[in-house]
Amino acid sequence: MIIGLHHAQITIPKGAEDEGKNFYCNILGLAEIEKPESLKGRGGFWLQVGDKEVHVGTEEGFDRLTTKAHLAYEVEDVSYWRRILEQNGIKIFDSVPIPNFERFEFRDPFGNRVEIIKEL
Repeated sequence: MIIGLHHAQITIPKGAEDEGKNFYCNILGLAEIEKPESLKGRGGFWLQVGDKEVHVGTEEGFDRLTTKAHLAYEVEDVSYWRRILEQNGIKIFDSVPIPNFERFEFRDPFGNRVEIIKEL
């Protein structure tokens, strides 16, 4: 039986960890968590998001702009995050409306699709 979701993984280009940490830790304010010693040599980094984890791995030769795959971060104030991202040069895309939700989408600096969402 599946009892929950432990983590999700996204990827960034190899060697882009510093830029990735700047975006995810400094701009989005997510906390980096320690990777197990056995995985440190593989690149990337891990983040804590509430009681879940996002693993940021490294990968070459993948066009992230061609996929609909994405993470959706639940927030308390959608307009705050829209403002923060726009101030950091991130282009915002309005999402198809879903009843009882406020949301928007963007692409992180590496092309990964991301959604910001709040239940109304």
